[in-house]
Amino acid sequence: MAPSTEKFFRMPSRTVNKNVRQPDVSAGAVAARTPGTEPGDDPGSRTLRRGLQLLDAVLASGREGLRVVDLCRAAGLERATVHRLLATLVESGYAAQRGRFRYVAGPRLAAMAQPAGMPNMAMRLRPVLERVSAACGDAAFAIVREGPASHCIARHVGTHPVQILVIQVGTRQPLGVGAAGLALLSALPDDEVNAAVAANALVLGRYGGMTPERMALLVRATRERGWSVIGNHATDGVLAVGMAVRSSEGEPVAAISVASTLDRMPRERQQLIARWMREALAALLPGGL
Repeated sequence: MAPSTEKFFRMPSRTVNKNVRQPDVSAGAVAARTPGTEPGDDPGSRTLRRGLQLLDAVLASGREGLRVVDLCRAAGLERATVHRLLATLVESGYAAQRGRFRYVAGPRLAAMAQPAGMPNMAMRLRPVLERVSAACGDAAFAIVREGPASHCIARHVGTHPVQILVIQVGTRQPLGVGAAGLALLSALPDDEVNAAVAANALVLGRYGGMTPERMALLVRATRERGWSVIGNHATDGVLAVGMAVRSSEGEPVAAISVASTLDRMPRERQQLIARWMREALAALLPGGL
C-alpha cells in the first residue's frame, strides 16, 4: 500500500502571534477601505456632505447664481441628486431660484454671508417701520422669506392706545397668511408662488380656514392692487396691510405691514397706510434694500 499523503495536504494549524497585527477582514473594514468612502461614512453623513458642497458652490457663484448643470459639475454629483438636494435647500431658505434656471444664496445663507459691518435687513428696515408707525399710530412689522415661510425680523410699536401685536420678532408662519407675507408672496414669480402654497397646503387651514384656492385669489388681488390686505386669517378680529420691499436689483426680498382692529381699518385708511408705506420706502430706501 502506498504511503499516505494526507500529511502533505493537511493545513497547518494557525498560530496567532500577538506581537503581529493581523489583517482585519470584517465587512466594516472592507467598506471603510472602499474607494470613495471614509471611515464612519453613512447615508446621512454623505447627504450632509453633498448638501454642503452645493452650498459652497451656490455661495461662491455670487449674484449670478449657477444652473443645475453647473452645480452637478462643481459638486461632482448626478443631476437627480442635485435636484433633490436643491429642493430641500430652497424649502429651508438656504438657496433660492433666480429666474427659471439659476440658483443663488437664499435668505438664511445670504445673511450669514454678509460682509462684516454691512447693516442687515432688520436694521435697515427699522427706520421705515418707525416712520410708518408714527404716521398711523399702529404697530408695524417687517418680514423676510425662509423657503415657504415668513420670518418676522423687526417690529415697531405705535402710539395708539390699542396695539395689535399679531406677531413677535422671530415668529415664523406660512408665507401668505399675514399681510407682509402675502405681499412678498405675491411679488414672487408664479412658479415660486405655486411651490410655496403647495408646501404649506397641509397647514393653511389652521389660519382662519385658509385654503390654496383662497390664497391664489388673494395673490391675484394683491398684484392688481399693488399692496396686500388680509383679515381674520392669522389673527381673529384683525386686518393688516402689507407691501413688498425690493433689493437694489429689483428682487422682492422682504415686506412690511401694519395691523389694527377691523373697525380701525376701513378701505380709505387701508389706502392711506399703503401710501405712507410707499412714501417711507421711497424716502428711506430709494435704491432698494
